[in-house]
Amino acid sequence: MVKLLDLQKITMAHGDEYKAAVNRVMESGWFLQGKENQQFEADYARYIGSEHCVAVANGLDALKLILRGYMELGIFHEGDEIIVPANTYIATILSITDNHLTPVLVEPTWEHLEIDIDRIEEAITPKTKGIMTVHLYGRIAYNDKLKALCEKYHLKLMEDCAQSHGCGFNGQWSMVNGQCSTFIKTGALGDAAAHSFYPGKNMGAFGDAGAVTTNDTELATVIRALANYGSQKKYVFKYQGINSRMSEVDAAVLGVKLKYLDEDNKKRQQLAAYYYAHISNPLITLPKRIADEENVYHQFPIFCERRDELQAFLAEHGIQTLIHYPIPPHQQECYREWNNRSYPITEKIHQQELSIPMNQVITEEEAQEVVRWVNAFK
Repeated sequence: MVKLLDLQKITMAHGDEYKAAVNRVMESGWFLQGKENQQFEADYARYIGSEHCVAVANGLDALKLILRGYMELGIFHEGDEIIVPANTYIATILSITDNHLTPVLVEPTWEHLEIDIDRIEEAITPKTKGIMTVHLYGRIAYNDKLKALCEKYHLKLMEDCAQSHGCGFNGQWSMVNGQCSTFIKTGALGDAAAHSFYPGKNMGAFGDAGAVTTNDTELATVIRALANYGSQKKYVFKYQGINSRMSEVDAAVLGVKLKYLDEDNKKRQQLAAYYYAHISNPLITLPKRIADEENVYHQFPIFCERRDELQAFLAEHGIQTLIHYPIPPHQQECYREWNNRSYPITEKIHQQELSIPMNQVITEEEAQEVVRWVNAFK
């Protein structure tokens, strides 16, 4: 079988380093809020190009804490509107409603699969206070027009970087690590960004883990306190916070994975190039190809009107696939008040999307098998 994601093989590629990192934590006897977290936060902030990184328990908490932080600072208030793509994973929406804010869903484009930035301005109202862009599938969901809209309407731009570790935008002049650059990584494009290190991500921990990156010192300070029960000083609680902390083990493991992230993404990009060059089936549509630096291929989605038949056919021939995602947020039972809404492009994506094997350990022979059977579907 060609696995969608072979975590065992990925882990064993640097198994000795992970064992050494875990043993280092065990021998230290310190398992939370220690040196491993401090080191990872510093290294990841440097990699992203942000001034601050706050390690938290998972990606959803990272999203929620950004919004909650802005509320504690008096920038957001209950009922304020946050613009968000209609075709995102449910966590993005949950973070907004959990903070008693109002999601305003905007359709993606069929070509790029990301929020249609040209549709955003018509969705802005006097109650709009922010935009949460999502770099879905590892593809960039940002351009200069999005930045200009945020400046024009004084909106906070928040990034959901759960699937975009190492992805970036080419074209914005900025100072990164003391140098002028036109390539800015996701996580440093907006006012604040949430990152997930779920095991299946391009850079995954050994369990749930997440982080917030930002250049806003005040926001970072509030988020760090909120994630620690609302405390900035032991047993003194400024906020009604939560417990959202990354373990020392995961911080140590992620420190190893960060060293290999760009190399691993390059292998994903090479596999994607092979798919683009060799998948040729009139029943199947590939997403519009964009520059490699703007796509780290967390998933490689293909589209087919007979998606379920295609998935069954590939499974029969040993090709593992997964649907990202079968039901869009507005059709979920938890948001039943939205069930009668119509988002045609979002619905088309969710009805036709199928993710084929994409990871850095797929062999040439396995890639050939994937292409062989994708092209064989009739």
